[in-house]
Amino acid sequence: MKVLFVLTSHAELGTTGKKTGFWVEEFAAPYYVLTDAGVEVTLASPEGGQPPIDPSSEAPGAQTDATKRYYQDTELLEKLQNTRKLSEVKADEFDAVFYPGGHGPLWDLTNNEESIRLIESFAKQKKPVAAVCHAPAVLTKVRDVNGEPLVKGKKVTGFTNSEEEAVKLSEVVPFLVEDELQELGGVYSKVDDWQPHVVRDGLLITGQNPASSEGVAEELLSLLKK
Repeated sequence: MKVLFVLTSHAELGTTGKKTGFWVEEFAAPYYVLTDAGVEVTLASPEGGQPPIDPSSEAPGAQTDATKRYYQDTELLEKLQNTRKLSEVKADEFDAVFYPGGHGPLWDLTNNEESIRLIESFAKQKKPVAAVCHAPAVLTKVRDVNGEPLVKGKKVTGFTNSEEEAVKLSEVVPFLVEDELQELGGVYSKVDDWQPHVVRDGLLITGQNPASSEGVAEELLSLLKK
């Protein structure tokens, strides 16, 4: 089984002068859920090389068993420094695709034509597509075979408006994930802030927040085993 992880290459948090990127826990937890089960994971990003890391995800309060393992995993850290360029990967090479969150994807992966085509290829080939926290934003420009938004009529979740408000970035982000998914016709659901919530509709799996990342990976693994 082969899964492609697509990470952001975007490092600037809007016009705040602060840094962003991918969220460590949302990368590490799914990575280990899958690789511990024997899945081969390939890493890619729009620009290739080392993807930027959201500094907030490295704060003491954001650490989990998976992140502690990640910081000691020299092999994975080296692998992360050498992600493949998104333009060099194709859906044909993999059994599924997974997008970790962090605020970075809101700026680059949402509008990235290569990412959009890639997800459309996975969907067309009837292969699982998974995304957690802010990463369901990567689905917003993706169309199905009929030209409709991929999320239209599908059960989805993603980072909530109230969670964005809690981190005081509602006025910084280019759009709110919850609002955008609903406007596109997604059947959006959520639970209390920061609680795990994973939604699967067919081959589409989404998670609400960092606490949902492991559950998204477990759901993806169960699909891959079928």
